[in-house]
Amino acid sequence: MNERLKVFDQYYKETGIEHRDLVHAKGYWHEVFHCWIIEKTDSEWRIYLQLRSKNKKDYPNQFDITAAGHILATESIENGVRELEEEVGINVMFSQLTSLGVIPYSIDNEKIKDYEFANVFVYELTGGIEQFTLQREELDGIYSANLKQFILLATHKIKKIEVTGYKYENDIRHYEVKQIGLEQMSALPKSYLLEFIRRLKKMLIEAT
Repeated sequence: MNERLKVFDQYYKETGIEHRDLVHAKGYWHEVFHCWIIEKTDSEWRIYLQLRSKNKKDYPNQFDITAAGHILATESIENGVRELEEEVGINVMFSQLTSLGVIPYSIDNEKIKDYEFANVFVYELTGGIEQFTLQREELDGIYSANLKQFILLATHKIKKIEVTGYKYENDIRHYEVKQIGLEQMSALPKSYLLEFIRRLKKMLIEAT
């Protein structure tokens, strides 16, 4: 089924509705929902990254936002909370999320023209990685990283970070610790990551 999305001009003014395939083929601005899950353990913050399925058309086997998806033409931003339950099995109310506002960004290459208004949210988890139930069609795994290290990576201060989590291979869950760099996060443009980090740090400072 080809989803229908609202499309916008560069100033976030709605201009119509188009099929998702056409939106990505033509490079129309559209809305997406991003939710980053963080958790405080032993006085340090950790951030969760999903491992996209190796069977995904776009960015297979890449580390990405904890949960994300398109906002359909029939939906509001609040409906985006369904992505948390669908992709990672975390059932929360929209009111439990903290908004970081809208971050516009684009990816334009030979494969895709992706112009997005990302409505970005943060959810604070308790209970650890076992709280997740993965949508296997979308995700192969879930990992967490020390947030300070993630920030250093995103701001190009270091080249690798350690992530801890698990992935499925032949329906068997394998726990592991591994090193990843930005080359394993190609779905996330530098401009987006830098702005996300800036807003996240501000949110955490204001919360203390």
